[in-house]
Amino acid sequence: MPAMAEISVVKTTMHDSKKLIKIQYKSFLIRFAIASIIFQTSVFVFPNDLGSETTKQPSMDTVRKGVVQIRVFSQANDPYSPWLSSNISGSTGTGFLIGKNRILTNAHVVSNAKFIEGQRHNQTEWFQLKTVFVAHDCDLAILEADSSSFYQDSYDFTIGSIPELGSPIDIIGYPIGGSKISISRGIVSRIEQSTYAHSQVDSHLVIQVDAAINPGNSGGPALQNGEVVGVAFQAATKGENIGYIIPTKVIQHFIKDVEDGHYDGYVELGVHVQPSYSNTQRKFKKIPKDLEGVFVTSVIRGGSAEGFLRPGDFLASIDGLSIGKNGTVSYDSESRIDFVEIVDNKFAGEEIKFEVIRDGKEITVTFPAKRMTSMDFMRSKYDEPFPYFVFAGLVFQPMNRDVLESWVRTGQATGNSQFLYRFQYFPEIRETEIEDVVLYRKLSHPINSSLDYFLNMTVDSVNFKKINSLNDLKQELTNSKSKFITIRFKDLNLPLVLNREEVLAANQEIANGYHLVGKE
Repeated sequence: MPAMAEISVVKTTMHDSKKLIKIQYKSFLIRFAIASIIFQTSVFVFPNDLGSETTKQPSMDTVRKGVVQIRVFSQANDPYSPWLSSNISGSTGTGFLIGKNRILTNAHVVSNAKFIEGQRHNQTEWFQLKTVFVAHDCDLAILEADSSSFYQDSYDFTIGSIPELGSPIDIIGYPIGGSKISISRGIVSRIEQSTYAHSQVDSHLVIQVDAAINPGNSGGPALQNGEVVGVAFQAATKGENIGYIIPTKVIQHFIKDVEDGHYDGYVELGVHVQPSYSNTQRKFKKIPKDLEGVFVTSVIRGGSAEGFLRPGDFLASIDGLSIGKNGTVSYDSESRIDFVEIVDNKFAGEEIKFEVIRDGKEITVTFPAKRMTSMDFMRSKYDEPFPYFVFAGLVFQPMNRDVLESWVRTGQATGNSQFLYRFQYFPEIRETEIEDVVLYRKLSHPINSSLDYFLNMTVDSVNFKKINSLNDLKQELTNSKSKFITIRFKDLNLPLVLNREEVLAANQEIANGYHLVGKE
């Protein structure tokens, strides 16, 4: 997984008025200069010399009819103080029509949205849009306009195939630097599997291009021969002119997933593997000299492979495709991709087939693909509040990526080795827990003044009853009739002890003092 700081989603451009647009434009330039993010100026041209001579491409006037400028007013929740919300902010992104009155864009363009509106080229009014489907695990969303007038004289784009390396493409959208539609040309420089910055954990196929992808380009189409070959979505914060588009395989997977009216999400294989470069290890495992593949080092609970693959298995092929020593399969005549990309393209219930060497014997292992819900907490969270529970001024919350990042930003992540470890390996080390519940901060009050020792620790039990979720904790603390309440934490022998009567008296004071009344 690449470092989080090296790849980020393309920021949406901010606006509230003409004056604010100018301010935000200057602000973006300053922030980009400080961060050493280098972008090229968009080129306002539309090539008509791409592709084969027999391919009829839409004119620029036609293309404009299918591209949508999206304006979003959003409000994010605060993971560090989950009873609070941020201020309303305005931003813009891009989308495009794909048929059936649907607008395709990025999930990060419309995340935490309170109100969305859109406008096509030469339209004189903004039309209200609504989110129909959103997929945070692949950074895509589908919107629709409430008014049929929005679609008058429009153009629906066709989804094409994955472009070849070295071929030219055009990125179309409404990026920073102006209010009109912009087109920038670039070259396809790399096709590989990489982490999507929006969720910060999901890895899918991406296409790297050297076209200018600036704030506001997010959700815009990447065109080749008049067809959509990708969706602009993120850029590297190191290096020059390194942008990324979501390829059509991911787009088509998303569109097919929502055909039943519901987005289910990607399946997960759920294994860790090791390359098979070591000849000594291969001989020890009785792997034929000319056979390539990878070793399974662990099988994650809840993944598709649980109960079917085992640590020590040698994976030689997947769905008939030979796996290389480095864990890749042949993608085309020119490139290779990680073998888990084959699983990535499947839907829940579809068969995964491996040729495996286990204990020196060749066997075939087949099993159905499925989602791995135990990984959901590792994704950045959007569009819903963060659950929490305050008791004696102690703030408990399920561990998730947003909480972890907020601790780092606020400088509160002291003594964090335990929750860092459990965050990373929770799907593998969990026992009966549905989620880890952490005492991540306190609202200072005399009743908790001496309890700093327990901050950032993971709850194990309350009055000797195992805690498997925040709901378990809330019920035990709320319903307890014991004079003393004991909260035990993982890897700590000393329990936190509270006097129940003192807590009940303090709870109201804390709620009033910190304006928590009616917030939980």
